[in-house]
Amino acid sequence: MAQKGVQLDQEAFCCSICLDLLKDPVTIPCGHSYCMSCIKGFWDGEDERKMYSCPQCRQVFTPRPVLGKNTILAALVEQLKKTGLQAAPADHCYAGPEDVACDVCTGRKLKAFKSCLTCLISYCENHLQPHYTVGQFKKHKLVDPSTKLQENICSRHDEVMKMFCRTDQQSICYLCPVDEHKGHNTVSAAVERNERQRELEVSRLNIQQRIQDREKDVKLLQQEVEAVSHSADKAVEDSEKIFTELIRLLQKRSSDVRQQIRSQQETEMSRVNELQEKLQQEITELRKRDAELKELSHTEDHNQFLHNYPSVSQLSEPTDSSSINIRPLRYFVDVTAAVSELRDKLQDILKERWTNISQSVTEVDVLLSEPQPEPEPKTRAEFLKYSCEITLDPNTAHTNLLLSEGNRKAEAMRQKQSYSSHPDRFTNDTQVLSRESLTGRCYWEVDWRGTETVCVAVAYKNISRVGNSNECGFGFNDKSWMLHCFTNNYNFWFNNIHTPVSGPRSSRVGVYLDHRAGILSFYSVSETMTLLHRVQTTFTQPLYAGLCLYYVGDTAELRKLK
Repeated sequence: MAQKGVQLDQEAFCCSICLDLLKDPVTIPCGHSYCMSCIKGFWDGEDERKMYSCPQCRQVFTPRPVLGKNTILAALVEQLKKTGLQAAPADHCYAGPEDVACDVCTGRKLKAFKSCLTCLISYCENHLQPHYTVGQFKKHKLVDPSTKLQENICSRHDEVMKMFCRTDQQSICYLCPVDEHKGHNTVSAAVERNERQRELEVSRLNIQQRIQDREKDVKLLQQEVEAVSHSADKAVEDSEKIFTELIRLLQKRSSDVRQQIRSQQETEMSRVNELQEKLQQEITELRKRDAELKELSHTEDHNQFLHNYPSVSQLSEPTDSSSINIRPLRYFVDVTAAVSELRDKLQDILKERWTNISQSVTEVDVLLSEPQPEPEPKTRAEFLKYSCEITLDPNTAHTNLLLSEGNRKAEAMRQKQSYSSHPDRFTNDTQVLSRESLTGRCYWEVDWRGTETVCVAVAYKNISRVGNSNECGFGFNDKSWMLHCFTNNYNFWFNNIHTPVSGPRSSRVGVYLDHRAGILSFYSVSETMTLLHRVQTTFTQPLYAGLCLYYVGDTAELRKLK
């Protein structure tokens, strides 16, 4: 806070001309103080007029005041210098390359605090003070500092542009309607601004409503994302449990088969071992008897041989070997075959069921359904709910078309109009497009008068502006749709193909557009509304209303419905 007070003290003792501490301070009759050399130099420049003014308050003095040093101020300034304070503004107060500089400051310029649209000059805070204190300056329009003040000067007359030409859609000065814009529809810039401001507010309301709608959609989609994620997590968890159960079941069956095989193996091995032992015992016994017989065969005593023979020659009953059935070594091969058969069947089942599982997964779809469209209007009162303000764009008008009634009416003229050159202007067909783009649901009406024919159309903005009729003429290409209104009948044209249309003759045509639904309808409007032709298509770009007049004197006007 103390530093702020010091800064204010410094500014109080600054000269508003050199922006430095006062040197030989003098006070002029209005009470403002300057360096003696600064105010003398300023008044020297006013010697020719013999009228001397204050650089701050602009008060005029005649004759030139006699200057005397203000000793009190001089003493205070000297005291400030002794304290070591600097009166020069901080560097951040000076204008840099990217800043708007004060146009009044001399030497190193300060940053502009405001720009005046009346003076067309930018002022620092010091030099701006007269705009707050002097009566005639208080009416000036101050805005944030701007480098584009010169854009408000008419390049032709070097005057401030305070008017607007609706015919050519450009800012002009008060002298322009005398020559270049003679006969054009001109209003003050403030009036045009107020009208466009209202349109801007309507557009902002529409945008804000769309933002709210989209935020709701985003919220719904977020909820849908969360629901999809939750369902997917649950499906993964349940599927893993089921597959885990299947794996456990297969592992159990595998364990059962293994145990059964080992058990059967043990049983069979036990039987074989038991038979092996019996056969081994029999072999041992037979070897022993063979040895006894061999020994008996070598007995020389005949009587001894005959005596022992009966006891040695008797053999025990042999082991029954009929149970030993030598067969191909298959044993448990059939078990392997049975398990393989089970595996093949499981693979077939998995293959069959997997298709169903995969299809169930891919059929999951978040249905982003469009909201159900509102029913198409039936009565004129219902159509008027969608009425929109449309004006014609002078930059697109053929030079033989005269625009009037606030650019809502077009008339075919023999003489060419003095439009400035513009790349959007139609050069072959006497046509004009609206300035406003058309999306959503729109309704407008056209009053027409003509000796022969008038065309009511809609078109994309990128329709050709030069070339033959097939390229730029309404209805003769795939970028425009046109109702051809004759005195006794109608024709509808699109892409150079015409369709005869029957209906009551009327000098007023209503056009209804539902851009999203791809509906374009033309109506004969009188006491009732009669549908003349209806188009159902898909619009890929915003549309613009169009008029085409072929014969001199024919007129068409976009009616004000609001």
